[in-house]
Amino acid sequence: MSKLRTPVTDKDDQTGNLKGKAVLVEYGDYQCPHCGHAFPLVKKLLQEMGEDLHFVFRNFPLSEVHPLAYDAALVAEAAGRQGKFWEMHDMIFKRQITMTEDSFAQYVSTLKLDPKRMQADIADQAIIAKVEDDFESGVKSGVNGTPTFFLNGERLNSYDGSYESLKEAVEAAIT
Repeated sequence: MSKLRTPVTDKDDQTGNLKGKAVLVEYGDYQCPHCGHAFPLVKKLLQEMGEDLHFVFRNFPLSEVHPLAYDAALVAEAAGRQGKFWEMHDMIFKRQITMTEDSFAQYVSTLKLDPKRMQADIADQAIIAKVEDDFESGVKSGVNGTPTFFLNGERLNSYDGSYESLKEAVEAAIT
């Protein structure tokens, strides 16, 4: 079983109970259909087990297969600077099937973000480094596809695309 090589820090995008007994880390790609499938499952898990669950999303854009994934990661991270990472994260996944290069400006408008600041932040070396650091941490942990989950530092091999497999793993981790 492979381990999460880069520990969770305050630089990570995280939600749920930061002191929860279960720490679920997802390496995801905003254009990956499997990540799109996992997105509502993780949302449901957070609703049902939020007091015990700490969720971390790390960018793992597979740009060769998903040409918009890297830009989507930059947009989400830039939205985070305006306090709306999770809103952008959710919007991108909810509109994944219809996403185009032109979609990001619409998302920025819908979330009432400052478009000039977004442009500057997307080009900011710190945002670019965050996405690249997330990716590199995944490579170090043996991630080779998305989504890849780690639960309390161990790769979650039991995830089979079903909600039940995620829930059972988290329940086992909190008992």
